[in-house]
Amino acid sequence: MESGSMAHTNESVVSEFVLLGLSKSWELQLFFFAIFSLVYVTSVLGNIMIIVIISSDSHLNSPMYFLLSNLSFIDICQSSFATPKMLVDFFVEHKTISFEGCMAQIFLLHSFVGSEMMLLVAMAYDRFIAICKPLHYNTIMNRRLCIIFVSISWAVGILHSVSHLAFTVDLPFCGPNEVDSFFCDLPLVIELACMDTYEMEIMTLTNSGLISLGCFLALIISYTIILITVHRRPSSRSSKALSTLTAHITVVILFFGPCIYFYIWPFSRLSVDKFLSVFYTVCTPLLNPIIYSLRNEDVKSSMRKLRNRHVNSWKN
Repeated sequence: MESGSMAHTNESVVSEFVLLGLSKSWELQLFFFAIFSLVYVTSVLGNIMIIVIISSDSHLNSPMYFLLSNLSFIDICQSSFATPKMLVDFFVEHKTISFEGCMAQIFLLHSFVGSEMMLLVAMAYDRFIAICKPLHYNTIMNRRLCIIFVSISWAVGILHSVSHLAFTVDLPFCGPNEVDSFFCDLPLVIELACMDTYEMEIMTLTNSGLISLGCFLALIISYTIILITVHRRPSSRSSKALSTLTAHITVVILFFGPCIYFYIWPFSRLSVDKFLSVFYTVCTPLLNPIIYSLRNEDVKSSMRKLRNRHVNSWKN
């Protein structure tokens, strides 16, 4: 009995993980630092700008923009859970992260990704009501429903994350501690456990696969119905609706593409996967400000008004 408990104690000896990063080349790491610093700062400032513009302009006081500002907030969180550490690690030879820090990264990533998936579904529902039932839009899409949507998004994201973490925290890590990425990626961490992880892998695949494929299918169905409705009503309003839809569909494809890829082949990693991880965690949060602000006339108009207001106040 005593030797059994000793064996279990000896198994769980890993107190930190070594992150292998993106490259061992010093020149490449400097190049990556310059590129990803620019992307990260642009992403955070761009999403903050969207939140400020939406909250300061009464013309953008609609359910769509309320959900969009919440999407921007999630994108700021998603781009910040691992990127600052990655940027610092480019100048560190021995890149390590504590066991607790590693579990925190796993929790945060899955919370933010799960929340964003659900929020994208809520945004698709908002567009569905606006285009397919325009006369009932203000009645259905009230502020209370929007707050419920945002609350459900966060609740689903956190529950999804906790369900992963509950099994990962208690795994026996007894020696191998090198994670071949720049952050603690769940499938890569599970592989380091000193036990047969096949069942854990299937559970992870089922959990994440179901939520990502479920949300993706819900989005595809809703956008298909919306596009058919828009196609049947050719008008100037329809062309504006189509422009908004194109922005939404672009975000959905670029967000869900890498996500579904990871959960179809989660435990057989290729070298390209590391760079898809970068795209997913660093570049995807930049899509929101680029796609929504550059393609959206209302946002561009509000940006101009906000800029003119500040220019005039400086002149005075």
